[in-house]
Amino acid sequence: MDFLSNIDLSALWNTVLTWAPKLVAAILVLMIGFWIVNFIAKMMGKSFEKSGIDKDLIPFLKSLVTVLLKVMVVVTAAGVVGVEITAFAALIAGAGLAIGAAMSGTLSHFAAGVMVLIFKPYRVGDLVDIQGTVGHVSEIQVFNTVINTLDNKKVIMPNGIATSGIMTNLTANGKLRVDLNVAMPYEEDFDKVKGIIQGALANVSEKLPDEPTIEIEKFDENNVLLAVRPFATDETYWDVYFNSYREIKKAFGAAGIEVAYPARRVKNV
Repeated sequence: MDFLSNIDLSALWNTVLTWAPKLVAAILVLMIGFWIVNFIAKMMGKSFEKSGIDKDLIPFLKSLVTVLLKVMVVVTAAGVVGVEITAFAALIAGAGLAIGAAMSGTLSHFAAGVMVLIFKPYRVGDLVDIQGTVGHVSEIQVFNTVINTLDNKKVIMPNGIATSGIMTNLTANGKLRVDLNVAMPYEEDFDKVKGIIQGALANVSEKLPDEPTIEIEKFDENNVLLAVRPFATDETYWDVYFNSYREIKKAFGAAGIEVAYPARRVKNV
């Protein structure tokens, strides 16, 4: 009670009446301002797509403009509260070195994103293997590269990390080799089996017209292991992979070729 009695309730009430409208106005500025920024970013994206701008640049420009506009909204809200813009700018400048040091990693991701857009080691839509993550690039943002993996996961990788190691662009050369292994019984003639496999692969419509490699890879305990190497695009890779095996199995069945399996001998005790 003594504590409450020492408080000037009148002065407190006057302070509340003075600052409450400013705080409410600042909150409204932030809410409305952020909504407008998101709307502008959305419209910019549609405009960029219609204008034919490089699709790699669109998410980068959208995120960059969004960040800059949101900073302006925050500065405006601070001005509504009563913070002098000049003082606010001086505060930002004074804290610039400290913020720069704290954000050195973030700024390196930004610089890496710019380098990706300039030198284009990968583009939006490319199938890549970056830091062990294999998938299609869906966005190149200001600070991050977004990859949709082959098992339908969304990986958000900082640009600095994406460019700090070996990057494998599986789309860049226009085609991928599909590595298959087929077992051939020892008693079968290789040239005969090779012809059967070639005929089977001819039924795989998704493969590229390049001549597939069909050669002996090694001798297994029960069969001769053949290396079968057709070609595909990054989009048809798995279709070629599975359909090739399906057609080869069907062709082997039609030709009466039976693949040997390991046999176990059980001794009677």
